[in-house]
Amino acid sequence: MRVLLLGANGFLGRFVADRLLADPAVHLTALGRGDDADVRFDLSGGSPGALTRFLDAVHPGVVVNCAGATRGGARELTRHNTVAVATVCEAMRRSGCTARLVQVGCSSEYGPSQPGSSTAEDAIPRPGGPYGVSKLAATELVLGSGLDAVVLRVFSPVGPGTPAGSPLGRLAEAMRRAMQSSDGELKLSGLGVQRDFVDVRDVARAVHAASLSAAQGVVNIGTGRAVRLRDAASVLARVAGYAGALHELDAPPPRLPIGAPRTSTESVIEHLSATPSPYPDGCGAWQQADVRTARDRLGWRPRINLEESLADIWMEAACRI
Repeated sequence: MRVLLLGANGFLGRFVADRLLADPAVHLTALGRGDDADVRFDLSGGSPGALTRFLDAVHPGVVVNCAGATRGGARELTRHNTVAVATVCEAMRRSGCTARLVQVGCSSEYGPSQPGSSTAEDAIPRPGGPYGVSKLAATELVLGSGLDAVVLRVFSPVGPGTPAGSPLGRLAEAMRRAMQSSDGELKLSGLGVQRDFVDVRDVARAVHAASLSAAQGVVNIGTGRAVRLRDAASVLARVAGYAGALHELDAPPPRLPIGAPRTSTESVIEHLSATPSPYPDGCGAWQQADVRTARDRLGWRPRINLEESLADIWMEAACRI
């Protein structure tokens, strides 16, 4: 099976590439903006025609899209997360390769959830930030493309290579600095937030399974269990051997209540960009995935527990001490 991977150098893409390369039946080609890509191509600025010609030459059976941006202004996020996906869909429609598309989405497309609830794929998306809006627009493009396509809505990916700007990445870095300076206390904010953390290697397994399956539509990828960031901090402290005290600073309440009225996508992006959210991912205080669809349609279940993921995050942070 010939697979074209877009975004192979990103946090998720690196592990997806490793997983696909471990399958002897897969012949992998990586397309991206970096020098180490097999083929250099900028999805956010390249034309559908140029990508079509490449698809016709390579003739992949599966296209996996892990490309995109997680930070930046509304225009940058729209260009990398929405316009780029429009280019991919149009090129695949024009191409004669009839490839299957596996699009990697995110839980920010859903927005805030009611505490204690599990979000299923039929939930009405109400993204609480420009990132979620740009990814939701990409999902809608994929679902309306007429292609053989599946969108994996990944909840909160963690593990080796976790970005320093993510909640657990910031937590590990703060703990590293505290240990380096022999600080006996660590003051942190936002520890009441609860997220469904899923290991990036399990996400890669889900992408591989989706590539081989006939599943279409949206499929949640998570563990089905929300974990309070405060509890994750305690586990990380134990893994790191940090004996200091963890003090929680008060966090501001969520700015956008569940069910807040939305207007057009453009006005939502502009409004959300104007005022920073206390929850940078736009997901409020709680998110937990309903993962029954992944189990039933992909035969996928998470295997790696949060403690192992945190141990790997800490090992990378500790190397900087």
